[in-house]
Amino acid sequence: MAREDQPQPALGRAIKELREEQGKTQEALAYEAGLTTGTLSLVERGLSNPSWGTVKAIAEALGTSMAELATLSASVEGRE
Repeated sequence: MAREDQPQPALGRAIKELREEQGKTQEALAYEAGLTTGTLSLVERGLSNPSWGTVKAIAEALGTSMAELATLSASVEGRE
């Protein structure tokens, strides 16, 4: 399986970090992004490989860009 086909745990951790920094619950962020809480939970735990549309919706709900989310994800990955 190619790397891009596999879940990216660093992306999930980056999303969780931003969400917690903003004091949002999974339920609140999922609602704002138009997702189920279960879907967001899978993404945050690195068990799901979200579509670009899902990542964009999460980024918008967090008030950030996909580029900033990717930068934070790379930073998180570098800490591992």
